[in-house]
Amino acid sequence: MFQSQFQTFTDDSHGAHGAERLARLRAELARRGLDGFLIPRADEHQNEYTPPSAERLAWLTGFTGSAGLAIVLPTRAALFVDGRYTLQAPAQVDGRAFEIHNSAEAAAERWLEKQVKAGWRIACDPWLHTPAQLARIERAIKAAGGVLTRADSNPLDAVWTNRPAPPAGAISLHPARHAGEGAPAKIKRIQTALGKADALVLSDPHAVAWAFNIRGCDVAHTPIALCFAIVPAQGRPTLYADAARLSEPVRAALSFLDIAKPEALLRDLRAFGAARKLVRFDAGTVPARLIQALERAGGTAEVGADPTALMKARKNKAELRGAAAAHLRDGAAMAEFLAWFSGEAPLGRLTEIKAAEALETFRRATKKLKDISFPTISGMGPNGAIVHYRVTQATDRKIRRGLFLLDSGAQYEDGTTDITRTLSVGKPTAEMRDRYTRVLKGHIAVATSVFPKGSSGAQLDGFARRALWEAGLDFDHGVGHGVGSYLSVHEGPQRISKLGGVALEPGMILSNEPGYYKTGAYGVRIENLIVVAPREIKGAEREMLGFETLTLAPMDLALVEPKLLSRDDIAWLNAYHARVRKALTPLVTPATAKWLAGATRAIR
Repeated sequence: MFQSQFQTFTDDSHGAHGAERLARLRAELARRGLDGFLIPRADEHQNEYTPPSAERLAWLTGFTGSAGLAIVLPTRAALFVDGRYTLQAPAQVDGRAFEIHNSAEAAAERWLEKQVKAGWRIACDPWLHTPAQLARIERAIKAAGGVLTRADSNPLDAVWTNRPAPPAGAISLHPARHAGEGAPAKIKRIQTALGKADALVLSDPHAVAWAFNIRGCDVAHTPIALCFAIVPAQGRPTLYADAARLSEPVRAALSFLDIAKPEALLRDLRAFGAARKLVRFDAGTVPARLIQALERAGGTAEVGADPTALMKARKNKAELRGAAAAHLRDGAAMAEFLAWFSGEAPLGRLTEIKAAEALETFRRATKKLKDISFPTISGMGPNGAIVHYRVTQATDRKIRRGLFLLDSGAQYEDGTTDITRTLSVGKPTAEMRDRYTRVLKGHIAVATSVFPKGSSGAQLDGFARRALWEAGLDFDHGVGHGVGSYLSVHEGPQRISKLGGVALEPGMILSNEPGYYKTGAYGVRIENLIVVAPREIKGAEREMLGFETLTLAPMDLALVEPKLLSRDDIAWLNAYHARVRKALTPLVTPATAKWLAGATRAIR
């Protein structure tokens, strides 16, 4: 059950064959008259989680991270990864076959500009890159005197023996009691938002799922079906999916749309092009191949924001009720785990993997768990200081005295959860208590913030950092990301970060997760999910908004230094813990209820 979540990075089943697979790919490129090829870690939808059939980068290089790009040239090959993977990539990849670069220090474009020779033909698979991604690459290749060509078929697929079949799981209906709005009404809203465009292509499977109230099982952790759709300005939408994936009851429920084979998508876009139509595309997920098909036939592409993103982000009453129910259920499972952990951790038998497995077991005991919402981050001591740490058999630490960081989430049919708790094992040091309490103060500052309508996440980001800044400290990630409704745990466009330019609106769900990370020692992060809600202020001259907290789970009081908290901070923490205790006590075992009473006691 846990094998895929906790794979070992020292397993060289991919990496050991890197040179041989690289040689086969180069031979195929030479046969096609090509001098190079780009291999991104991407599928046709730019998904965070991809099916095995799309893990081309992993097959070629052995690297299994969630972001990366390989470039293969006649005598050199390079893998570009971001700062999250500078340790993982060398452990997985044959360094004799591939150079490994940190993309922040050596951008792929600059490398290409130096390596490509005049007249070289570098190929890409236009299904796996957005137009913006290719534009950057193409500028670099042109500057070197080369040409970027769009391959009709992927050369790597031609040499990938035993490639897994693309996913073809059943497409199911998302119940009306959870969706809160019928798909026909959503389609009308989408059509109204198209402006002068004649149609909108939905290339993001999350948008397809939301618009048509469907879900799927094509990738891990997110209940989506990998398919495209077109919503015309007038008339019936078309879902491009194999009919075998839809049962008769599902087909009947989707009578408001047409269903076409996936290969009909290019044909229909060419027809729009021939009719000189204006078609909107989502800049973040559209494959360059779709733009190519429309424009070559004479149509006009409008590439920008997908209007469904904001619609999906603003949760309706039914979705918010579902989120509350999911968090109550998840909170009870978390409480059972935390009570269990408090007894087991001091015995010295737990490891990072065992703790994560135990938490998943408590969630499965709810009988409502569909999946975890992302691979659990379970980090003891120094591993907790790695922001995007992913425990493996090779890195699995024993849980001993110090700080243990656990970032996890669940997918339930009525909602998606994401929670981080930092737990002390043994007596924490004064420094640990100081850092934890400063993070807590930042968490409370965001949770209690009040702001005018129209404010963006960028305007709130500093709230979470002030107490850390006062001690000369900070953290290098955003404060919060958007969260879906039984969809992606990382959903845009809203976020709380220095780059969060989208206005926050009622119904948007976000995470609130400031942190602190001492490299080689420990990490601290406290995360709850929050929802934007109206705030009534007597005498207010503007419409004001704030947050309501969804997540229900105790915070470790052993790590709190009350002297650093203001009266208002203490009042918030005590009120939050009183709410947690009242909500969860009826749902947990008597032993856990007893533990919960102590874990949520008021502090002074």
